[in-house]
Amino acid sequence: MAIGREELLGIAHAERQRLGRMIQFAEPDSWERPSADPGWWNRDVMAHLMAGDTAAAQLVAGGSEELEEYRAQLGDEPFTVDGWNAWTVNRRSGLETRVILDTWGEAAESFLVYCSKLDDDDWRNTRYPWIAGDIAARYLVQSRVVEWFLHGEDMRATNGVGSGWQLGWQHWPVYLTIDLAVRMLPWALGQAGLDLSGQSVQIDVEGPGEGSWHQGLGIGEVTDPDREPDAMIVGRAPQFALVAGKRLDPDEVLASGNVVLGGDADTADMIIRTIRAYP
Repeated sequence: MAIGREELLGIAHAERQRLGRMIQFAEPDSWERPSADPGWWNRDVMAHLMAGDTAAAQLVAGGSEELEEYRAQLGDEPFTVDGWNAWTVNRRSGLETRVILDTWGEAAESFLVYCSKLDDDDWRNTRYPWIAGDIAARYLVQSRVVEWFLHGEDMRATNGVGSGWQLGWQHWPVYLTIDLAVRMLPWALGQAGLDLSGQSVQIDVEGPGEGSWHQGLGIGEVTDPDREPDAMIVGRAPQFALVAGKRLDPDEVLASGNVVLGGDADTADMIIRTIRAYP
């Protein structure tokens, strides 16, 4: 499903507001509780989002100071996403929680404003040097929605505000999480040392976030719509999105029947264990 620019920015603005409401209603002491993201307190999760949205806003505006600073201080060491995340969170450890929360909100809003001001050519064609490589504006926006959604669920698990399981899932963040993960499949398979070039997978999910994708598994491959997929994955969209977000164990959703594999079952199994919605 092709999503237009205005619609995508509207979806992003709604998800940013949803996370903002969660922050507003969270109990003050919940920021010092562990999140569902292992090793991170809820406060750390917000520091991570603050860093990511600040860097994204600066990047679209013309250059990301903190991202460039981190790359410069690496020297000959390779850039890693985990290293970047740890560095940005650790350097915010001395900030007051309220400063982190307020700065995140300002950064996220600024990011969306800068994206809305891009001319059509920049929106379509400019590639920005993001943490895992160059990225188009539309996918940068999509990736931020996915971060807000997944990390929002991490914090809702322990702050008492209520998760998607309790309050009901929203279609667009679930859909965009799956969509980004499907688009990243060739990259994720390559990172895992798997070469499935020439093969494809059909993914059909229902419920909030429902959608259908026929994805080639080699870098740059375009699927023939008339060709039968080699593997198939069907099931419930929220559960599959959380598998792609590495928040649910594939074995758990397979055992429950919320996700079912078909076609070449071995290939489908490799895919569900490899798929990821972030670098």
